[in-house]
Amino acid sequence: MADKAQSRAMAARLLQAFLSAGAQEVTPDILQPAEALLDLYGEDIRARAYVTADPLRGEMMLRPDFTLPVVQAHMTNGADPARYAYAGEVFRRQDHRGPARSNEYFQAGFEIFDRADPQAADAEVFALFAGLLANVNLSATIGDMGLLRAAVDGLDTLPARKAALARHIWRPKRFQHLLARYSGQIAVPKSRVDLLNGARSDAPWIGLRQASEMAARIAALQADAAAPPLPITSVKALNALAALRCPASDAPAQLRALNIASLDPAIIRLEHRLNALATRGIDLSALQFDASHGRSTMEYYDGFVFTFTAADPALPPVATGGRYDALTRHLGQGREIPAVGGVIRAGLLADLEAQI
Repeated sequence: MADKAQSRAMAARLLQAFLSAGAQEVTPDILQPAEALLDLYGEDIRARAYVTADPLRGEMMLRPDFTLPVVQAHMTNGADPARYAYAGEVFRRQDHRGPARSNEYFQAGFEIFDRADPQAADAEVFALFAGLLANVNLSATIGDMGLLRAAVDGLDTLPARKAALARHIWRPKRFQHLLARYSGQIAVPKSRVDLLNGARSDAPWIGLRQASEMAARIAALQADAAAPPLPITSVKALNALAALRCPASDAPAQLRALNIASLDPAIIRLEHRLNALATRGIDLSALQFDASHGRSTMEYYDGFVFTFTAADPALPPVATGGRYDALTRHLGQGREIPAVGGVIRAGLLADLEAQI
């Protein structure tokens, strides 16, 4: 296993390659304010990050990734367009139930903020990574979180249901449970039936919520209960989309064969991206497309996603990345710019190169 010096040296080598590709180096602080991370990821981030407290700055976290501080800095005073690169340590708590992995490791990354041609920017990042990783024989997979989002947006159902499904795209089990409930395949819990029928109208008032909040919630539940179930054909189409895996060259045709009308704009963007990849020398027939790829990664990816993995399934991905336009909108306070980027685990790449 690569030691810290070897990992640092590999990270420096990757950083230099990114700088040669036109990026500007950025060096976000190792200690990051917890408030922004909690706002973005929710309380779940506490299980993955190291949390500490500063007497002046309040709750802080050891840097779990670079993307958030890079986006924050860009949205404050960045140029348009811009390319950034960074290299340094990140810190992630590991689940004791999973395989033993490093909780402190070096990352090197590259980010593009450019509104001119987002699909061309996607191809630029992927092709740059593919070139840097070409000598270690990795498998590459791409996807597009925008496809599932577009399919959900096209459902003929309540906006509240579509919002709930969109929120849980990154939680496949919860997503499937909601689909089953909205399509009538799961019975409404008796407690909810009793609530909607007024059986608990004389219950004592407890808790911190106001009466108006509870009334609004009950009204939303009543509207949901009165809504017609999702057609089984729509559920099957969504499941078929989520299960689609094929060579990238075949993806547009197979997606159109699903006959989901709301996918058309996303498929056109995918075709543009694939053409840009082919122009940069990427063999689309050897590149795997997975419509569910990215559903277990960071929730800020909302479009193109990619991963480079080694043959050993016990190893974490060597490189990951994707598009996060919504994150710039979230942090830009009304401003936004298309953005895409990715990171490489420097120590893991050094280990794989040592085996050649």
